[in-house]
Amino acid sequence: MVRFENVGLRYGLGPEVLRDVNFHLEKGSFHFLTGPSGAGKTSLLRLMFLSLKPSRGSARIFGADIAALSSAKLPKMRRKIGVVFQDFRLLDHLTTFENVALPLRVQKRKPSTYRDDVMELIEWVGLGDRADSYPPILSGGEKQRAAIARAVISKPDLLLADEPTGNVDAALGKRLLRLFIELNKVGTTVVLATHDLDLLNQYSAPHLQLAGGELQVIR
Repeated sequence: MVRFENVGLRYGLGPEVLRDVNFHLEKGSFHFLTGPSGAGKTSLLRLMFLSLKPSRGSARIFGADIAALSSAKLPKMRRKIGVVFQDFRLLDHLTTFENVALPLRVQKRKPSTYRDDVMELIEWVGLGDRADSYPPILSGGEKQRAAIARAVISKPDLLLADEPTGNVDAALGKRLLRLFIELNKVGTTVVLATHDLDLLNQYSAPHLQLAGGELQVIR
């Protein structure tokens, strides 16, 4: 599913932010991504989302070499990946419902085939009364939940979540973790970046631990 071998990453002429990163994620696995601020977690997620290419080493996702992927092939590959960004990246001109349904629209599915599923998920994350609201009037926590719903609605092959519970309370954080676990049970590979020790203690899973740009797999 995902295999990185001796991967290095640098921005421009700066120092490497990732050095000799090695790990393998099997299909259907669940991993936490941990490490202090500035350790390179977001950069690693961006590599896996195909928005960056490694400076060196071999990085393969779904059997494809990231460095060799043409721009024409990127959109199709990204449709297999759900992402929760720290800055949410909701589209301000779309309602909560429309933002969550966007991955299904991209797949050219008819609204009649997904309307009920989208509403059920929106209600599950506690946004039932915000389905017709636009992002500018949502709180940070509400935007976070909408972004999570959008990332999981299409049941992606790979889910990447960057601090997905950072703007919600502990009770909702547990509920969202359960959503990721259930998605993992049906075959989605999950990588969840977090600083939340309570979240880490709730679910036993291997850790991809970054420090100073170097990665250690802790099982």
